[in-house]
Amino acid sequence: MSAERIAGGTGRGLASEGQRAWVIVGRVLTGLAGAFLLMDAVTKVVAPAFVAANSPEIGWSLDPVTIRSLGTLLLIPTVLYLWPRTALLGAILVTGYLGGAIATHARIGSPLLTHTLFGVYLALFVWGGLWLRSPALRALMPIVSTKD
Repeated sequence: MSAERIAGGTGRGLASEGQRAWVIVGRVLTGLAGAFLLMDAVTKVVAPAFVAANSPEIGWSLDPVTIRSLGTLLLIPTVLYLWPRTALLGAILVTGYLGGAIATHARIGSPLLTHTLFGVYLALFVWGGLWLRSPALRALMPIVSTKD
């Protein structure tokens, strides 16, 4: 199974209009998640002083080197996620980054639904977008309904 097929490829050769709609919704979810992740990463890399001045105290050092490092650690997996041939690897790496954000917010006692679980919401967009635009990934991880 090729990486391009898992990542969704070009969307050619779909069997039905329903599958085309899934691919379009998947691309929209991917675009929304990608835009948010890119905005966050680029802001941290380009303007660490702005980020430090507007960040709550979460236990991380707010020096420019740390903020730029966090931005770079997010930028690389996000670019991998947005590139179709490496989307699966990028999704795995972005999920790891978001897991660290979830753990940080859980450790400091941030509000559950708005802060702590925001990484889960974003990961659902990342994986939902990838799953919807990739017939190969849907075949690998099907959602099976059982009828009684």
